[in-house]
Amino acid sequence: MGFWRRLFGGSGADEVNPQRLDYLNEALALERQGDYDAAILQNMAIAFTKTRRIDEAIRHYRRALELDRELAGAHYGLAFLLLKRGDPDGAAQHLRAFLAHPPKGPDAQKWIEHATQALRDLGASGPTKAAAAEAP
Repeated sequence: MGFWRRLFGGSGADEVNPQRLDYLNEALALERQGDYDAAILQNMAIAFTKTRRIDEAIRHYRRALELDRELAGAHYGLAFLLLKRGDPDGAAQHLRAFLAHPPKGPDAQKWIEHATQALRDLGASGPTKAAAAEAP
């Protein structure tokens, strides 16, 4: 689950890691060539988030979800960016979609618990089939 570590791990919030910029530059080159998939778009969104380019991160998460509506990392990342932007309804939709198809792996449980708690804090219920189907 390297994308989770890239999204939340690493150095302080005020530092921009040159490695992240290299990663973003490589991903942008692939995008310009039209050679990208949902995972690349998600990773680009993570890099844009880390470099505080939030509008571009949101756009790339949404594009990734156009290609793969069940991409857990994109729903998760987008949900928390929407929360920061003051869109609790949009965030709740993506948290439900994330919880409807959560990731697998050793670190998955903490992300599931975090999403569940965020949804609870929003006063929203857990995942439902209707909510997962409605998620953008």
